[in-house]
Amino acid sequence: MDTTQIGLIGLGVMGSNLALNLNDKGYSLSVYNRTYSLTEQFMQEHAQGRTIRSAATLPEFVAQLGSPRTVLLMITAGRAVDAVIGQLLPLLSPGDIIIDGGNSNYKDTNRRWQELTEKGIRFVGMGISGGEEGARHGPSMMPGGAVEAWPDIRDMFQQAAAQVDGEACCQWLGEGGSGHYVKMVHNGIEYGDMQLIAEACHLMQHALGMDFDAMADTFAEWNKGRLESYLIEITSEILRHKDVDGSPLVSKILDRAGQKGTGLWTAQDALEHAVPLTLVTEAVHARMLSARKDERVAASQLLGGLAEPVPAEQRQAYLDAIHDALYAAKLVSYAQGFMLMQTAAKEYGWNLAYGDIALLWRAGCIIRSRFLADIKASFEREPVPQSLLQDPFFAGELKQAQAGWRKAVALAVMQGVPAPALSSALSFYDGYRCAEGSANILQAQRDYFGAHTYQRTDRDPALAFHTHWGPSNPLREHGSEEQVS
Repeated sequence: MDTTQIGLIGLGVMGSNLALNLNDKGYSLSVYNRTYSLTEQFMQEHAQGRTIRSAATLPEFVAQLGSPRTVLLMITAGRAVDAVIGQLLPLLSPGDIIIDGGNSNYKDTNRRWQELTEKGIRFVGMGISGGEEGARHGPSMMPGGAVEAWPDIRDMFQQAAAQVDGEACCQWLGEGGSGHYVKMVHNGIEYGDMQLIAEACHLMQHALGMDFDAMADTFAEWNKGRLESYLIEITSEILRHKDVDGSPLVSKILDRAGQKGTGLWTAQDALEHAVPLTLVTEAVHARMLSARKDERVAASQLLGGLAEPVPAEQRQAYLDAIHDALYAAKLVSYAQGFMLMQTAAKEYGWNLAYGDIALLWRAGCIIRSRFLADIKASFEREPVPQSLLQDPFFAGELKQAQAGWRKAVALAVMQGVPAPALSSALSFYDGYRCAEGSANILQAQRDYFGAHTYQRTDRDPALAFHTHWGPSNPLREHGSEEQVS
């Protein structure tokens, strides 16, 4: 083997599995890890008889690569990426390609794309979803950045990606940080999906009195219908798994959730773009609240706990309601996620193909779900609906599920079972379909104490008005109105 076709830096779980995946597809690799003992271990355990070379130093690593050199970074997001890029630059030439396959913040990817373009390096930020199994056998990949790099790397990564009906779950998304942005939104939806399922489990256990085996059977059955998805499937397996003593393992797992930041980034970005991403934001808050375990234990003793489960004869009706609530809230979560992507794309000038993004998530990734093809169909309509919630399919599904959704949320409220994601999704749905909301009161209050002005429903909407609100305001002697603009 003279030179290799791609170099991979970072031999953690994802990097190692992706290296093997690429090699299975016929591509020769060079691999490098900062800790060389991990490189040696990988070569001994996985690379015997394969067209994979190792390197102890970065100069040796780069020297093994064919021209133009292609380097895939599978390292921790943040300063480590900048550090490795800085070490690589003196060793690379104009036209070479650097691909960041980690969970980098899209703003960092935008910056790196601009900086490296000036140096003649083609930089790609590629979100990768699917965990270790996806990396090994076919993940969902979301590349964006230097479009000039795509022809050189397209075949390689489309072959390594998950496949559905002969189509690769890997398509070019756009310039700059668009790939990592789409991956960030994917992870935000993932946060929401996981929280919704966790709330459904909590309702089954504490409001309906179901044991874990019955819950597992329910999720297995749900996975055969409209709720079919990867997360529903694995939840059934999790609930059924027994510890060494025969008890459900999940009952012994501490209820304190971790997070690596992508869900928080999604919520923060939604606030910056004024997009009501309520469900994902509540999912992030729920993880934060879960971290306050000691406080929650103390509060349960002071404030009381959950109510007694409903009578057994009412269980099935409520179980059907939880199914509908979970389904409807998932639809809202995806609608909010696409709303965020559409808003960001306008700001950054990305020509995102939203229907194709939905297809990217059909296999290989964590949020793969049955109705992603319906999202694709929505973006092929003429004209495209303003929101998925205005699409005929989604509107019909939500109307059909809404009675059960309300019943499930009411059950949570009455039994004292926290369901922030299910209920916030319902509030968003009600707010979105409310032609006349309550913000008129807010605007009047803002004008009263801060002279912030308001618009009138019976006047030109381009005009602003301010009112002197009357004797109850010590700063005003009488009520009157003036046109400001």
